Amino acid sequence: MPAAGGTGYGAGGIGAPAVPGDVATPGGAAADGPVLPGVAAEGLAAPAGAAAVFGPVLPTAVAFAGILATRGVDWGLLGPREVPRLWDRHLLNCAVVAELIGTRQGTLLDVGSGAGLPGLVLAMVLPGMEVTLLEPMERRCRFLAECVSELRLANVSVLRGRAEDAAMRADVVTARAVAPLPRLAELAMNVVRPGGMILAIKGHTAAQELKAARPVLRRIGARGAEVVRAGQGKVNPATTVVRFFAR
Repeated sequence: MPAAGGTGYGAGGIGAPAVPGDVATPGGAAADGPVLPGVAAEGLAAPAGAAAVFGPVLPTAVAFAGILATRGVDWGLLGPREVPRLWDRHLLNCAVVAELIGTRQGTLLDVGSGAGLPGLVLAMVLPGMEVTLLEPMERRCRFLAECVSELRLANVSVLRGRAEDAAMRADVVTARAVAPLPRLAELAMNVVRPGGMILAIKGHTAAQELKAARPVLRRIGARGAEVVRAGQGKVNPATTVVRFFAR
């Protein structure tokens, strides 16, 4: 496995899955559900609207919330102040992006997956997708591999590496808090198949970032770039996403 170098996205090199055996065959979460990580942190009960978003995989989401609130904080993947808003700011915010993907089957690559947001969450609600979590840092890959194993997500693999170096091409590429849109667009276009879709989860600056990225998007041959919102009527505020497609 390549050695980790530096911090943040771009550290480390392309490599094999982070932990031997953490690449599973497609098929979604196991029918008997995840192994719950003990008693969830206080205040982490799923909010009323979570069942409508997660449906039958809500217990898996609850288990993931418990992992994030404990080991995620201990490992430095999530700030302690984020724990009280895990559901609205992170889990639900990511899960509603699934409506932009629909019920299609295929491959999804989450660039700079970090704590598994949005990749692990989308894998829960889209069991027909084969999801790869691409992350350059070894320690984060170990965390992700533990989550995949404990949550029994059979449609997820963890790959240590960078989008610049990856040889794979996915039908859908997702990213959240990875890089400014001009840079992210170039990274994503390197790992999406022709005609594939890129979904960049952004905040209130999405429109400004898209405007700044227009020259890059034209240069790399992206098409249909626009700001869209997912989860309207389900989460408040709705999740803001910059969506574009490869030629």
